[in-house]
Amino acid sequence: MLEIGQQAPDFCVKNQDDIEICSRDLKGKWIVLYFYPKDLTPGCTTQACDFTEAEAQFDELDAIILGVSPDDTAKHRKFIEKKELSITLLSDESKKMCEDYGVWQLKKFMGKEFMGVVRTTFIINPEGKIAAIWDKVNVRKKKTVKGEKIEVLHVNEVKEKLQELQSK
Repeated sequence: MLEIGQQAPDFCVKNQDDIEICSRDLKGKWIVLYFYPKDLTPGCTTQACDFTEAEAQFDELDAIILGVSPDDTAKHRKFIEKKELSITLLSDESKKMCEDYGVWQLKKFMGKEFMGVVRTTFIINPEGKIAAIWDKVNVRKKKTVKGEKIEVLHVNEVKEKLQELQSK
């Protein structure tokens, strides 16, 4: 598993428009890199819509949001069109990027075991090093604060951590 402070693995994969996006071209920027299992599924849709809604706030922090799944570029285009997403989605059909980032793992669901993407988010700093990691992400979780149940959005946790990292 990758650790904070390590150099982020390099990547070159196609985005939804079949344009190759390479990590070397993103040096000098903050990157929010999130891995998700599959386009057009409930949790993945919520996550993509949350990041799309918050994209302007990440732009102000000079951060680019990249979603990654093993889906092909055509499926990404359909997902973007259907859900009116504005973020960039990367297609990792070979699963090499998922393996390099340690998110392609054995999963269990309803008594069956299979390999799949474990929902994980990384913040990569402008030097290309991993600055934060969330694994087994719960897109929206309930939390009790002062006896009151509130909903915590993963996207807000990421934004707050990014602001904290940039203020150091």
